[in-house]
Amino acid sequence: MLAAGASFALMSVFVKLAAGQFSSHELVFWRSLLGLAFIYVFLRLPVAGRAEGGLASAHLAMHLRRGVVGFVALATFFYAITRLPMSVAITLNYTSPLFLALVMPWWLGERPRPLQYLAVALGFLGVALLLRPWQGAGDLKAGLAGLFSGFMAALAYVHVRQLGKLGEPEWRTVFWFAAVSSLGAGLFAGLSGWHAPSLANAWLLAAMGLFATFGQLAMTRAYRRGDTVVVASLAYSTVVFGSLLDGLIWNEDLPFIAWLGIALTVAAGVWAVVLNKKEPT
Repeated sequence: MLAAGASFALMSVFVKLAAGQFSSHELVFWRSLLGLAFIYVFLRLPVAGRAEGGLASAHLAMHLRRGVVGFVALATFFYAITRLPMSVAITLNYTSPLFLALVMPWWLGERPRPLQYLAVALGFLGVALLLRPWQGAGDLKAGLAGLFSGFMAALAYVHVRQLGKLGEPEWRTVFWFAAVSSLGAGLFAGLSGWHAPSLANAWLLAAMGLFATFGQLAMTRAYRRGDTVVVASLAYSTVVFGSLLDGLIWNEDLPFIAWLGIALTVAAGVWAVVLNKKEPT
């Protein structure tokens, strides 16, 4: 999971580097298109049983819903990365466990426990310290977009869990997510203005897609083989790696109150993961 965390942080670096030449929708398009290419290559490999059933699914409507939710989560996250310090954008995106702490109990027909409310309250106190809307600190619109990406990521996780319980293979879920994201991002990018890649900047897109794909693979393997609580907690290593890279590359120097907000949000997110794990399923 540490490899996944480092990969996602590096993906964010290349998103930010490419932001001066491509819109956030174009970046989502290229990131998703590479995912489609990877799945295509995967399906061509002679691995018995891996691609049984092909791309057709009896649950196509749910795949499409998951694709739309995932596309919105990715688009708003990329928008936040291009306009906020990387450590801030990543932290906001990783509020998804806080939303899950509220969504999952209701989804299972139960009431959230008081400790879950407390974890969520602490997490959003951290978000408030990070964005500091009362001071007019930073880009509030981008901050809200980053927070919304965390909410949509939580909904995407719920859909992925449902698809898993229905017996849908992970590669099929990833394929339809990438297909919907490519289509949606391509449509929005076409409406807002398209910038063709050149030899000078195509490597940024390739690196972004490469680290995104490797991170996805490493994360999937970690969740398959590791303890859910440990793996989900180590996912926050992306925030640590992102903060280090932010300082090294862009010399971002956040005030103490912002670092306190990041620490609170991460701690509350890990606590929410532990509490969600304790919920009966």
